[in-house]
Amino acid sequence: MPSEPKIDKNDPAQREAGRKLLLQHLEEAHATEQALVTNLRAHIAMTPRGSYRASLERHLSETQQHERAVARRIREIGRGQGLLHAAYGVVTTAVGQALVLTKGPLDLLRGGPRGEEKLLKNARDEVVTEALEIAIYDVIAALAQALGDEPTARLAARHRTQEEQMLAELREHIPRLGAAVAQARAGRRPSFDWGETGAADAVRATARARRPRVKKTAPPLSDYDSLTATEVVSKLPEFTQEQLKATIAFERAHRKRATVTERAKSLQEDEPFSGYDEMTARDVAQRLTDTDEATARKVREYEGRHKRRVEVLEAAQRQLSEASS
Repeated sequence: MPSEPKIDKNDPAQREAGRKLLLQHLEEAHATEQALVTNLRAHIAMTPRGSYRASLERHLSETQQHERAVARRIREIGRGQGLLHAAYGVVTTAVGQALVLTKGPLDLLRGGPRGEEKLLKNARDEVVTEALEIAIYDVIAALAQALGDEPTARLAARHRTQEEQMLAELREHIPRLGAAVAQARAGRRPSFDWGETGAADAVRATARARRPRVKKTAPPLSDYDSLTATEVVSKLPEFTQEQLKATIAFERAHRKRATVTERAKSLQEDEPFSGYDEMTARDVAQRLTDTDEATARKVREYEGRHKRRVEVLEAAQRQLSEASS
């Protein structure tokens, strides 16, 4: 019996032939992954929500990662040697034409095969593609191992494992998809619902994104809605600046009472110093014992327009009197 073929790494001609063959299959893997990204997107667009679509969506993410990883490995191997083969564009075109099956969504819209039948055909096409990818990665792994290219061998093994998992999942989905076709042909209630497909979900998501967002505004007080406009206006001087801001926003969004809004706006101004509105009368009075004349005047004027706390007004006046004496 003839001996099993084996690449002799010590033979420059065999080593170079093996390297070129490895690069060729990496290019085919890259073209296949690119085509499958397009294919999966088209299939997801026509697939209703459920376990089958979940598999497709997960594998789309994996395939996008595969495409980037293989492209990166091609650059690393081909660096300094013309990068890609001159035939790479031909490979990409041929594989793309063989694998990209994007007529599906148009078939459905134009009254093509039943939805159930289209899904079954898609699953069968996907099985073929997965088997092709597994075979390509088999070749890549074997060549890389023979040439001592461990990074490429690990990449091929990792991708092949995920392709094998997807192939197994597809084979589990196919019996259910076949049963759905049989029921549809027998006149049973169709299982395919265009409103549950990926395309329909995308349309709804776009509509939600374009819908004007209504800001939720909270009232400044828990019992605010029970107060009349007159009652609110009488309370406004006691509100903090944040409460005044909330009052204006709430009125504009809900009650639209001009008397309340205009009064609240007239009371909006800068606090005498940071955190003023949250301080007690005693705290403000204590702060005034060690402040300058300008700040004391701001406090007196602000307090006179707002809470009118006697302790604060007296402390401010006392500080102003001491400053002028």
